[in-house]
Amino acid sequence: MCWAGNAIVGRLAAGHIPPVTLSFLRWWFAFLMILPLAWKHLVRDWGAIRSHLGMMIVLSLTGIAAINTLQYWALEHTLALNTLLLQSSGPLFVAVWSMILLGIRLTLMQVGGIALSLTGVLVILLHGDLSALANIELNRGDIIFTVALAIFGFYSALSLKRPKMHGLSFAAFTFGCGAACLVPLLVSELLSRPVMQLDATNLLSLFYVAVFPSTLAYLCFNRGVQLIGANRAAPVFHLVPVFGSVMAIVFLGERPQLFHFIGFALVLTGVYVASRKPVKAG
Repeated sequence: MCWAGNAIVGRLAAGHIPPVTLSFLRWWFAFLMILPLAWKHLVRDWGAIRSHLGMMIVLSLTGIAAINTLQYWALEHTLALNTLLLQSSGPLFVAVWSMILLGIRLTLMQVGGIALSLTGVLVILLHGDLSALANIELNRGDIIFTVALAIFGFYSALSLKRPKMHGLSFAAFTFGCGAACLVPLLVSELLSRPVMQLDATNLLSLFYVAVFPSTLAYLCFNRGVQLIGANRAAPVFHLVPVFGSVMAIVFLGERPQLFHFIGFALVLTGVYVASRKPVKAG
């Protein structure tokens, strides 16, 4: 739900807040908010962080710095419908990286669940007319967003190999390190693009992206992956466009129709099937 709101806010911010600025401020503020809660855990876990510093930096680059900067950049060049469709490919990227990095293959239940929930997403986004898929045109923003999803799939799979530490330690380090990695790009952007205006709309956008899709969503997602694994957690990506449709109904006044309910039912069923714990033989 938080990530669905991030796509909406990111689209609204396009043209008002440059993408690197939005990404850097998002993670810097999130780091400052979580640091007081995480400090004692960071001190205790610093040995594990230092001994696996290379992996921690890679996780910060991929899961924090790169994915969100590319997403905000893509939203300057593409339509909401395209990004929502592409979002549904997230579980496939996670599955590929899980096989490459961890040797984990999808089960038949996971394949079936992903296919079912993807069908539900398409029903919602295409208003029940699957033939409209042929009219979708990809552009530069779609390519950028696809790269972002591939990077996030890598992060999702690799995060299972992170050193053992408290969730707040992991979040605080990756938030801060990810923001620090963006500083060179931020300086370049400030020299080449207009600076963000400090108006109420932009400040509210920064508040939302720092609190909800950053702090809350990442704490929940990282914990979920640790509990059930990347392949079982990934189908929940399909709920992002579902929540996006609900937000459009609530905040933009769009009226719910039959295809919404059919799509929601397919997505929820698919997510349930794909995220179930495999049954061991015998």
